[in-house]
Amino acid sequence: MIDETLEDRLRATLPSLSRLGALVRFDLGKDGGAFLDARSGSAVLETESDEPADCTITMTRENLLKLLDGKLDPMLAYGLGKIRVAGSLGIAMKLVGAIA
Repeated sequence: MIDETLEDRLRATLPSLSRLGALVRFDLGKDGGAFLDARSGSAVLETESDEPADCTITMTRENLLKLLDGKLDPMLAYGLGKIRVAGSLGIAMKLVGAIA
């Protein structure tokens, strides 16, 4: 489970993610995680999901906040290993383009 501050920040991005068409898992290590379900027109943030994610994005809480603030270049962070992606890289790129 992610903290309330981060949850609010992610919820604020939901309208721009409605066309993503995927289930994305954010893995923040010791800081928890969340699922973004944007498969059915409107994006929803969930704490758990029984379904396998189309894409799992692993990063620290701090780097996710920097990404949401526009203070972290997603491509540079990916190249430096600050962001790891398992599953569809295309979905990850669409997601980052919508929230960064």
